[in-house]
Amino acid sequence: MNGGATRANSGLIAMIVAVATIGGLLFGYDSGAVNGTQPGLKAAFGLSESGLGFTVGSLLIGCFIGAFFAGTLADRMGRRNVMRIAALLFLGGALVQGFAHLQPIFVIARIIGGMAVGAASVLSPAYISEVAPANIRGRMTTVQQIMIISGLTAAFVVNYYLAAAAGASTEMLGGLQAWRWMYLMQAIPAAVFLLALFLIPESPRYLVSKGRDAEAESVLTSLFGADTAATKIGEIRASFSADHRPRLSDILDPAKGGIRPVVWAGLLLAVFQQLVGINVIFYYGATLWQLAGFTENDSLLINIVSGVVSIAACLVTVALVDRIGRKPLLLIGSAGMAVTLFVLVYAFSQGSLDAAGKLQLSPQLGTTAVIAANLYVIFFNLSWGPVMWVMLGEMFPNQIRGSALAVCGFAQWFANYLIAQSFPVMAAKLGLATSYTFYAVCAVISFFLVQKFIHETKGKELEEMTG
Repeated sequence: MNGGATRANSGLIAMIVAVATIGGLLFGYDSGAVNGTQPGLKAAFGLSESGLGFTVGSLLIGCFIGAFFAGTLADRMGRRNVMRIAALLFLGGALVQGFAHLQPIFVIARIIGGMAVGAASVLSPAYISEVAPANIRGRMTTVQQIMIISGLTAAFVVNYYLAAAAGASTEMLGGLQAWRWMYLMQAIPAAVFLLALFLIPESPRYLVSKGRDAEAESVLTSLFGADTAATKIGEIRASFSADHRPRLSDILDPAKGGIRPVVWAGLLLAVFQQLVGINVIFYYGATLWQLAGFTENDSLLINIVSGVVSIAACLVTVALVDRIGRKPLLLIGSAGMAVTLFVLVYAFSQGSLDAAGKLQLSPQLGTTAVIAANLYVIFFNLSWGPVMWVMLGEMFPNQIRGSALAVCGFAQWFANYLIAQSFPVMAAKLGLATSYTFYAVCAVISFFLVQKFIHETKGKELEEMTG
């Protein structure tokens, strides 16, 4: 490939990645935004603690629904078209959440927004994997996690300034309470996502699966040049079943029956990414640190610091994922998370309870907990955070990619929902030390599961994937 073609290829791939990963930014933004809206939600809708938990967590109900249907819909309608629908749903959901005055309407809007997030979360890495060259595919897909954390951090910053401008999240600003603006601001990236999706091509693997070889060859030519495109078309066509289009039942092993081993491996990655407790830090960061004895202002600053170090860790992953591979990063992450989580367990176990029953840490233990938590976040975002999405986007054969993503995406978001809903109960009934022991043990288990069941995909073409 000549230098000019290489530059054109790099530019188009960069644009595709930038557009496709806006869906990740939307998820991150909502996760961060909801941290600052909880007092406003309680006041506006008269919510109890359990009611608040359901209202906030209802987004995740939509996520696992959206993730499940997105894969199979993408096999029928195309990756790009389903992402367009997701962008439209998120845009509508953000506007309704900002203006809703009835809690059921607000919850429905959050579920609709969650369906969009779930769909985009599985389709963005799959789409990127299907257009990026094998030698840089890991780096390109890792951008998804960077965008999630960037959205999360951006929301923390926007919430801080909106609350400061109004005086508090429940106070008025420009005719609306500040917490409502925190939801309405999500409409901006959603609109950008929707419009930008009209600027990028459809996945060539999807086009071949539909028999639209001429269109697929045109896309591949724009990506890799005419000579490579002609060869690639034949390889892609050979990777699909000759007797039927992709369907959900393809995840079953035709020879042995039951679910294919590669799908079980994907489920392992999807579920354990959540069982290590990362979203306890993200969803309940401010609450967690207040439980540990920090002030509200200090807790918000710790959240922002966690977001910044997460982005830095993802940038390290970009540099390493196509060099040392996916499996070594997962093993490093599992070991690092296990150690740092057990340090948190120690810190929380040494604390005392005040008159109100809240955990109090000495300055030394508090500092230890903050350092351990941020190291934990670094290890997660160096490994399981981005690498899980990289592998789910590339580890499945072409024939089953959409269906396998449907199942694994559902499992990932359902596990996310269970962890988010169970943490407040676990923290109240069992204490932080016992709760974090569970996450630490899951991190230890994940190390041995990766060793045994995960196979390296670095540098392999998608047409080489088996299982």
